[in-house]
Amino acid sequence: MVATGWTMTENASLLGLNTFHVQAHAARLLEIQDSAQLPDALALPEVTAGELLVLGSGSNVLLAGDVDATVLVFANQGIEILEHRADHTIVRAAAGVNWHKLVLWSLQHGLSGLENLALIPGTCGASPIQNIGAYGVQVGEFIQTVEAWDREANDWVRLDNEQCAFGYRDSVFKQQPERYLITAIELRLPLLHELRMDYAGIAEELQSQGVELPSAVDVANAVIAIRSRKLPDPNALGNAGSFFKNPILTVDQVEVLQQTFPDLPVYPAEREDQRKVSAAWMIEHCGWKGFREGDAGVAESHALVLVNHGTATGAELLALARRISASVLETFSVAIEPEPRLIGAQW
Repeated sequence: MVATGWTMTENASLLGLNTFHVQAHAARLLEIQDSAQLPDALALPEVTAGELLVLGSGSNVLLAGDVDATVLVFANQGIEILEHRADHTIVRAAAGVNWHKLVLWSLQHGLSGLENLALIPGTCGASPIQNIGAYGVQVGEFIQTVEAWDREANDWVRLDNEQCAFGYRDSVFKQQPERYLITAIELRLPLLHELRMDYAGIAEELQSQGVELPSAVDVANAVIAIRSRKLPDPNALGNAGSFFKNPILTVDQVEVLQQTFPDLPVYPAEREDQRKVSAAWMIEHCGWKGFREGDAGVAESHALVLVNHGTATGAELLALARRISASVLETFSVAIEPEPRLIGAQW
């Protein structure tokens, strides 16, 4: 079914809509090219009759089976400058815009802030849900407004930064996954700001590249180089990036752990009485890095990354993730949880 601003496909394959490259089918696939037509598309009888599931580029999901629902994908595009100020610019990006494309666009326009978030897969519409973050930066620091359709109020809403309730890999959109359909984000990007280079080898990478006075572009290039070495390209090897969150523990818990595991990497957390510990280090310590069983495995380059070597099912990948989590809990008495959204299964 084709209409102005949207298209509908029955019994649609989702193989090309998840970066794990897991084969699954949806009862219906609804693609929105014009977000203004979203309310009309949502009013279709076949949509209102069943469940609605929103996918970005599928870079942060694991499909554990077929989806007996309407899968909604935003294909709307466009990046524009809404406002120029002396020290910052307000930028609007449609939900369907590729995230890395926005990062590169911002740097090309002399803006900073997003450089540490380069090469993160996914779309702009999905970025606030998980409050995507990397190398000491989270997107919630720069989002000023999220435009969305509120399914509860049956109306358009504009949520400011505080209303988004951003936390570590968290937001109101993750807490209320059935309520908001994000159609665009607006970011407040500085013209100049203090670069963050003290996280996960960025300074060392800049030094190896011979950069003495780095710019935001230099930091982005360093992040791209590091990510390219550490994380497999999902186009070549199915994966969803880091599969597990770094657990957040109390300072006392960390001190007890370090008595037995003094090499355990520890990072600052949002609260002074808490610390983040490295899930990757714990998983590797348990011997999972490079593990493979059939086509389900763990990347040889990074212990946090589950990979599909070919035809692994979502159920097989989930079973492996549960085994990894159980071994970390047994060894460290620390629970690790998945970062991607699980569809068709519970953790």
